[in-house]
Amino acid sequence: MSQSSTARRLLPAAILLAFGSLAGSAQAVDWGGYFRAGPATADKDASRACYGLSGPGLKYRLGNECDIYGEFALSQGLKSEGVDYKATLMTNLYNPQTDTGAATVGINQMFVEGKGYDVAPNTAFWIGKRFYGRADVHIVDTFFTNLSGVGGGADIPLSFGKLGLAYFKKDVDATQSGNRFNVDLSDINVNKDGKLRVLLTSTQGNYTGGTSGVGLTIQHNQDKFLGLGGGNTLWLQTAQGSAGLDGNFGGLSNDSNIKSTRLVESMTWQVGAFGGQALAMVQNDDAAGVKTASTSYGGRVSYAFTRNFKLLGEVGLSQKKVDGSDAQQLTKITVAPTLAVGPGFWNRPELRLYVTHATWNDAANAAAGANGLTGVPALSTKTSATSMGLQAEMWF
Repeated sequence: MSQSSTARRLLPAAILLAFGSLAGSAQAVDWGGYFRAGPATADKDASRACYGLSGPGLKYRLGNECDIYGEFALSQGLKSEGVDYKATLMTNLYNPQTDTGAATVGINQMFVEGKGYDVAPNTAFWIGKRFYGRADVHIVDTFFTNLSGVGGGADIPLSFGKLGLAYFKKDVDATQSGNRFNVDLSDINVNKDGKLRVLLTSTQGNYTGGTSGVGLTIQHNQDKFLGLGGGNTLWLQTAQGSAGLDGNFGGLSNDSNIKSTRLVESMTWQVGAFGGQALAMVQNDDAAGVKTASTSYGGRVSYAFTRNFKLLGEVGLSQKKVDGSDAQQLTKITVAPTLAVGPGFWNRPELRLYVTHATWNDAANAAAGANGLTGVPALSTKTSATSMGLQAEMWF
């Protein structure tokens, strides 16, 4: 291993030690995070395989994650001269396989936020690298709004909601970079237990060939949806040029002929022992006249037979159709007996034993390239496969 590679691996540990020493013994340090890990196998001649079409929201994750991933955050809250502030550091570990030397470590978040400044006592200001403005559908592991990046901003309370103003910078290399501005108006009461969010995005590539872009997201969150003990989120999104549908950057060289729209509906519920989450998504992309239509429909259900034993089931149907090509289609089904700390859909940690079966068509294999849909050469000529394994998932 090279000295530079060793340094990259040791850097997060060194930062964590420095963070802990700065915290001192007078203040408690909050620790939280997320991880998933476990062994798995697939059909003959394929040690491991996962199934999904390319694109956000087109891969259902239960019994269908081939990696080991974890993110671990330390945060320290302090107060000085009437200002409350907090520093947050989050490291991550990612390995695309079960247990090889390919693991990488990095920094997901490193920022400071403060509130109580005399110029604007009720406004929270922040600068650094952070997760920001995110809203996801868990079963497809997709943040349909995700403003995360390196930047700075202010969260301003209003009489009818909250206003978030943020600037982000993206450095592609020494000669290419981009600017992004987000205006995020949220927590607007529009109906009983319902709140509206309106997100505006503006982007600009700072180099020859870099382009501008604009995006708009309208998001509605409904609590106590249909009396089912859960909620519902609806997204209506559009983006053009170098802006992404999720409110982040798209391709910095995408011109105004690149356009996308998306409609997403997701509900969660918990009625007694029966819980779950469902998704319906329609996305249309227009890349200078080449149009792609993507759809995804599916859900995960959870039934608790006892306080600590649940049976999980998940079904996902995905399709992607590019102009001039056959439609790519995939169906994925998973059954997973599960041990958990509680009977609810969201109770974690979960310890799962799962069996996953997927079927897909030749068009999906052709679009994926030489190794086929799953990235496993042994499956490149097949249109179905079964995987099984163990997985732990936890957040804290």
